[in-house]
Amino acid sequence: MQKVVDFIFQEKVIAPIIVIVVALIAVKVLKLLVHKIFNKPSNNYLGKKRTTIVELIINVLRVFVYAIAIMMILEVYGVDTKGILASLGIAGVVLGLALQDTVEDLMSGINILLDNYYVIGDTIRIDNFTGEVIELTLKSTKIKGSNGEIYIFANHLVDSVVNLSQARAGLKIDVPTAYEENTEKVETILKRIVEEVKKLPNVYEDSSYLGIDKLDASAINYSLMIYCKSSEQSNVKRTVLKMVKETYERENIKMPYNQIEVHNGKEII
Repeated sequence: MQKVVDFIFQEKVIAPIIVIVVALIAVKVLKLLVHKIFNKPSNNYLGKKRTTIVELIINVLRVFVYAIAIMMILEVYGVDTKGILASLGIAGVVLGLALQDTVEDLMSGINILLDNYYVIGDTIRIDNFTGEVIELTLKSTKIKGSNGEIYIFANHLVDSVVNLSQARAGLKIDVPTAYEENTEKVETILKRIVEEVKKLPNVYEDSSYLGIDKLDASAINYSLMIYCKSSEQSNVKRTVLKMVKETYERENIKMPYNQIEVHNGKEII
């Protein structure tokens, strides 16, 4: 039993264990500190960018801490780490030439972040594939499509990308209303709806009520112009139409629709 205890407490056994434990704790502490420094990310664009930066910083710090831990463990076993570091300088040049694509990925990853190409949470279109960015590292990007498929591509392959989250779209919505309804009342209601729509996420403040757009055969078409993020057009449109219908029902405003009258061959009196 004493031999087992003596073996466990040998420097070459206990030291690597202590180094590994300290390294794991250090990574967790640094992760907490980084999150605290950058505060809690919000749902807006700056918040998403902050989240992306935090993840990249944590990944870099993790690699740095683990590299130091490995060097310390090698020192315990008598390996000349200074010689290794000197050799790495020469090897780095060779690897740089051999791994040009990897180096390009790293540089492209930094460029993507600094130039605001996209961040985690953005909806982008690249190579005819559209999806949400779910992971962005210095080497690659992962985006998730609407059907759950994951598209992974190297950062250096990003030649051109369409960021739908940063794009601004104008959404014109026509609201057909019966002729017999009071115009002033209808306009007041629609303006009120627009003010409520402006409070929705991803909708811009300059959204407005445009006015009467068309005198149709059976209805007057009142128009709204809603400005929102391109990626949210469908969701915003569905929400606005629901708000219009519910408000019209509550205010007893008639929204005309086509009706078919069937006489079943009987003579109309």
